[in-house]
Order: sequence, then structure tokens, then C-alpha cells
Amino acid sequence: MAKKKIPAARYAFIGLIVAGLGCIATGLLAIVQGAVALKIYSPATPESITNWIAISAAVIILGLAIYGILNPNGVRRFFTGRQVHYGSNTLIMSLAFLGILFVINLLVYQNPSRIDFTEDKQNTLAPQTIQALASLPDKVTAIGFFTTNIPTTTASQLLTNYKSNSKGKFDFRFVDPNADPLLARQYGITGDGKIVLTMGKSSQTAASASENDIDQALILLISPQQRVVYFLTGHGEPDINGTDTNALSRARSTLESKNYTVKTLNLASENKIPDDAKAIIVAGPMNPLLDQEVALLKAYVDKGGSMVILEDPTPFTKIGTNPDPLADYLKSDWGITLENDVVIDLTSQQPLNAISSSYNTSAPITQHMTAVTIMPQARSLTISKSAPQNITDTPLITTSQNSWGETNLASLQGNQQVSFDQGTDIAGPLALAASGENSNTKGRVVVFGNSIFATDKGFDAYANGDIFINSIDWAAQQGNLINITPRTPITRTFNPPDQLILLIILISSVIIIPGLIVIAGFSTWLARRRQG
Repeated sequence: MAKKKIPAARYAFIGLIVAGLGCIATGLLAIVQGAVALKIYSPATPESITNWIAISAAVIILGLAIYGILNPNGVRRFFTGRQVHYGSNTLIMSLAFLGILFVINLLVYQNPSRIDFTEDKQNTLAPQTIQALASLPDKVTAIGFFTTNIPTTTASQLLTNYKSNSKGKFDFRFVDPNADPLLARQYGITGDGKIVLTMGKSSQTAASASENDIDQALILLISPQQRVVYFLTGHGEPDINGTDTNALSRARSTLESKNYTVKTLNLASENKIPDDAKAIIVAGPMNPLLDQEVALLKAYVDKGGSMVILEDPTPFTKIGTNPDPLADYLKSDWGITLENDVVIDLTSQQPLNAISSSYNTSAPITQHMTAVTIMPQARSLTISKSAPQNITDTPLITTSQNSWGETNLASLQGNQQVSFDQGTDIAGPLALAASGENSNTKGRVVVFGNSIFATDKGFDAYANGDIFINSIDWAAQQGNLINITPRTPITRTFNPPDQLILLIILISSVIIIPGLIVIAGFSTWLARRRQG
């Protein structure tokens, strides 16, 4: 009697077991790979994990192949049974979905413009950067010195943005300093990941592949000469090196990023204005300037010098009813009056915060301003209709009509209700800032009825810092630098509470959730198979 032949299909399940073990191994290895990416685990040879993942994937394919070889009829029934009828629509929809994804990715690849949803538009070049590129007098070539230790992907994306917005004035390439040490030595490169910008025979080095660092290097290329500005001291002004919110340290550091040398000047003790002064900034004096100080400033401006003046309302200073020689000089020589009032702005949730309603788009300082400026506790300015000869005064910031200059300063004390009094208060719209220029002497002044907006508590809010730095650029006659102040990115940090939680999240996303989907699909398949 012949021995009964055992069909090979009975052993086909071995292939499924092998494929299942491969799936489990791939999932576990994916978790390990994720742990390495999260720096929870550091293997001796990270590349071995990738190799093992490839091997486990090959085991899955091998197991499925074994099953197909040992049980071809089962495979045939799977692809010809009723389940094909049920699954055909799903297959067609899946293929259509993949096709749509392919087309979308192809379009995105061919058209690299994108929508930037980050809070401060970190993936979109700032208007200041666009302005800097438009101001380039000659073509700039960026050389990124990156070794194989640092990927160039992020730097390449950023530099591509520069190139596409430069109208042919910006190009870039990458060099491995280890492969070309002579070129690295030529530009003084000692670290990794630095970018050298060259224009003609000039070059500047950006410390990193960030928009802020590259913008600073561009500014130095556009205007390489040193510029010195002085902040007046001795009258209770905010400290440019202070650490509290009332300091002017953000203004100082921003000016330094634009290649300004920022110094202080005690005019009462020095009794002279340095010859290298491009501009004098009088920011928030608590006490009035002396007559001899104003005389020195007047002589300086009459010789072509410039001043930027920020004076707060008298109730928030120690000036009180004392004479203010600086305010008197602005009124007599420039036709700009610092009113003895406090601006009440009903368009603001806090009426003492004056908000810009419009900018003078014909003035270089404000022609590109879009965001609002907010000035807490401001005073208004009045520009004389009959300005002194050769003087051109220009209002820069104006409030809305729903504001006024409150002249009853005593009513601001306590919780008293204030309202507009016809005949005594100054009706809006009001000027919050103005500039003046003498066509004969080339002297310039910029006057603000507030200083808080430029301190550290307000500098980074809205357009506050931009208009202050623009004013100094214009006063220092650095017109090519206006509106190209490097922006400071908003930093967001994530501090995970526990790495175990991250590992649980990783296991859930890689194993549990996909596993449940696979089990649900397999159960559905079995149910339909039993139904025939």
C-alpha cells in the first residue's frame, strides 16, 4: 500500500510565522531607532540598526514567499474570491489617494514656494531680508563651509530662499573645509557650519546658517564702515547696558548687529560732542537738560549733526513745571512742539496706550511700516505750519480721530474718569513722532513723544523697535540700512517631562495603533473568508 502523500500546503503556515516574526522584529527595531533619535538610547554602531531593519523586512518578504510557494491555491483563492470584490473599491481608492499624493508632491517639488504657518514666519524671508537683497550694490556669493559631520539640508533651503528673492544678485555653494583647506584658510574659517559672503573683494562671515546671522553679514557688506552713535546720560535716562525691562539693551544690541558702535555721552561733564558722532540719542530724560548742553547740541546739529529725541509727558518725569531747554529748542529752531499733555486713545483697550493709526508713507523712516506702533504714556507733537526757513518737518506717526491730548494732567491721578474737553484738550488725530531736516546745514532731528516703546519692555512689540532703529539710521544718514534690521526669532523650547513618556508615545504610534489596525483588517478578512 502506497504511503499517503502529505500536501505541502499544510506547512504553508510556517511562512506566515516567519513573516510575523519579521513584522515583530521590524517593529521592535523601529522603536530602538526612535529611541536613538530621541537620544534615549545610544548604540555603539547606530548604522547596524538600519541594517537589521532591512534584514527583518527581507524576512517578511521571504516568509510571504514561502507561504506562496507551499500554498499557491490559497494565494490564488485570496486574489480570486469574494474578498476581491469587496476589496477592489478600497484598492482603487488607495491607488487614487497615492496618485493624488504623488501629483501634489510633484507640484510642490517643481514649485517650491510654500505657506509658512510658524508664529514668526521662520521659514519665510523677513521683509528686512528682502530689502537687504534689494539693496545689494553687486552680486554676493555665499560659500558654506560644511564638513560631512553637519548636514547641509537646512542651510541649502535657506540659501535657496535668498537666491530666489535676489533677482540674480545672490548665489551659493558648499565646500568641505577638510577637502579644501586652502580655501578655508583664505577666509579664516576655523569652525564647521559657517557661511562666508563675498562681494567683489570684500567678505563677511556668518557664524551660522540662520537668517539673522546672514543678514548681519549682508549689512556689513553693504555698509562696512564703522558708525558711532551716542546715547546721552546724566539726566536719569534708561541704561543701554541694563538688565531690567526699563533698559535700552535691546536697542543697543540691535544697533550693534548693524555695525554701529554704541557709546554713552555725559555732555555736562565732557562739555563737547565727539567728532565721530553720527547721531546723538536723547532717550527718556527724567530731568531737563542744562542750557549749556542744549547749546552744544544746537551747534552740533547746525554743523550737519543729527539727534533722535524721546521725551515722555511731564507727569511721568521729574521735570514738572521746570523749564525744558531741549523742548524750547525744538519749538524755536525746528517748529516741533512737545505738547504738555498725555494722549488718550479710545481705540486701545488701555486708553493710555497710544496706537499708530497711520504712517507717513512718503518718509523714509516709515514708508515700509505695516505693523502698528504702541506707545504707552505718550505726549503729542504739534508741527508749526510756518516752520523756520530751510526746515522741512514731517509727521511720522498719527493716531486715530478717536483720541485726544488730555491737558488736565491732575485728572490722570487715581481712578478719575477722563473725557474730551472742547477748547482745552487737543483733538485727534495726533502726531506721536516727527522728523525735521535743514536743507542748508543737512542737520536732522527725529522727535518722539514717548520713550517707553524703545525700552526692553516694548522694543520687540509690533513695530516699536523697527521705527526706533529706522529713525537712527535716517538720522545717521545711513539710508541704505533703513528697514533692513535683522529680526530676532521667537524661540520655542520643548522640555519633555520624562523620557519614559516619550518611549510610550513611540511604542503607541509604531506598534499599538498600527497593530490594532492590522488586527481589525485581518479579522474582517477572516470573517469574509468564512462567508465564502
